[in-house]
Amino acid sequence: MSLATGLHALTAHGLVRSYATRAGRPPVLDGIDLTVTPGARLGLIGENGTGKSTLLRLLAGVDTPDSGTLSVPADLVYLPQEPEVGEHGTVGELLDGALRPLHDAVAEVERLATALGADPDAGAGYDSAYDRALARAVAHDAWDADRRAEVTAGTLGVADLDRDRPVATLSGGQRTRLALAAALVRRPAVLLLDEPTNHLDDAALDLLERSLVELPGVVVAASHDRTFLDRVCTELLDLDAGALGTDGNGGRRFGGSFTDYLDAQAASRRRWEEQFAAQQEEIDRLRERTRIGTSAIAPGRGPRDNDKFIVKFKGAGVERTRARRVNDAHRRLEVAEREALPKPPRPLRFAGRLTGADAGDGLAVAVRDLRVHGRLRLDRLDLPVGETLLVTGPNGSGKSTLLAVLHGDLAATAGSVDVRARRVGLLAQDPDVGPPGRTARAAYAARLGPDLAERVPLGELGLLHPREHGTAVGELSLGQRRRLALAVAIADAPDLLLLDEPTNHVSLRLAGELEEALGSAPGTVVVTSHDRWLRRRWAGPEITL
Repeated sequence: MSLATGLHALTAHGLVRSYATRAGRPPVLDGIDLTVTPGARLGLIGENGTGKSTLLRLLAGVDTPDSGTLSVPADLVYLPQEPEVGEHGTVGELLDGALRPLHDAVAEVERLATALGADPDAGAGYDSAYDRALARAVAHDAWDADRRAEVTAGTLGVADLDRDRPVATLSGGQRTRLALAAALVRRPAVLLLDEPTNHLDDAALDLLERSLVELPGVVVAASHDRTFLDRVCTELLDLDAGALGTDGNGGRRFGGSFTDYLDAQAASRRRWEEQFAAQQEEIDRLRERTRIGTSAIAPGRGPRDNDKFIVKFKGAGVERTRARRVNDAHRRLEVAEREALPKPPRPLRFAGRLTGADAGDGLAVAVRDLRVHGRLRLDRLDLPVGETLLVTGPNGSGKSTLLAVLHGDLAATAGSVDVRARRVGLLAQDPDVGPPGRTARAAYAARLGPDLAERVPLGELGLLHPREHGTAVGELSLGQRRRLALAVAIADAPDLLLLDEPTNHVSLRLAGELEEALGSAPGTVVVTSHDRWLRRRWAGPEITL
């Protein structure tokens, strides 16, 4: 792909997208309007399943809207949450493909400069072509491409990958970091990112954020990383903003930091609840007025015999007044019901306990001189019953390996591992929740067995909305699949719970609720995380691998 001749805004108007598998339910996206100018960095936020990934796919041209229009610069790079396996051939071909347009841009500038030097009277055509080529190369920082590629690949942990290795053989995290390295080196006019901070350690996160802030083009990123949203995004688009939006008038855009947005979101929810309650009171009052009787209009004594003529005369007037007031109440009731706000939906709240109760005193885990060849080295770990431990460290330091050993999925090369907990639950980074055609409810039951699934229903945990229980696993978003995997991990109330990057892919609300639950879990928990928001607030024990 050649580089763009200039930087232009990305615009969308009236985007609507529905799916056949959601028959009878509202569209995933319904009337999305969007303008993002060069230099702006828009963060997409909202609960799992509200359409963030769908919107990115539409903007990237990977999917087609049911209706609406798009205007997107051609110089675009899109990084999905799960890069396609085998899409780019070998590691070397992917990286060379990112550098090639930049090398071509420099060569074009040099060619035109040579031509102008040889023939200063070549004319305005050469001058304008040279100006356009120079602008392209400068916008993409093309002269610094090779150095940038070396630094970026090294920081993202993909510099040592064999250039002849097929991309399809890489792990999900390696594919993600490799694709991200190529995109940051490329510096496209539009960069679309879906959860870009997953699988990144601190050095890689710092590089990513600096690169995006320095990028002159358009950035649109769906993210649940609260620190990333604060540091990078110039504004936010909430796809789950509610009836009053974030501004009280239905708007979804918020021009401020994520920290400020949290306060605005809470205030908007309160306004919605208050206005809904006031409207329902008015509707109840109008309904009562539609049932008005004549006694409410002409109260007092009953008629005497010699009042019959006047009562008949006045009675007709009372009836007309009653009918007029009832008709007026009906009209006002119809308007009030038509214009009433929808009832604020009850937020999906995590209702489960992460672990079972303490199982006595002593140690839940004791590790001595643990070695897993080429992956992990840990001399000593004593984890008391009931303690919650945070494990940190750069990519490749062995955090996921440690959890796999503690869960019994991986054997140690040397050393001793004594796990004394009776029941051990694991949330892996890339959990397998079952065949894509199986419903979430069936997948839950298949993993737990029918007895436990009946004793601890999926709906009681507050992790997956009831309307998603009958949805096929393959139709769930990645965040929803993570929620399902967490439900499986905690259903049996494990004595020891192992959580590998638990806030990856899940909504901002659930991430906060999980942090609260970690602080009150009665059992033993081991958490690995790169989540800077979580780590800054961590008050318990911590080890770094």
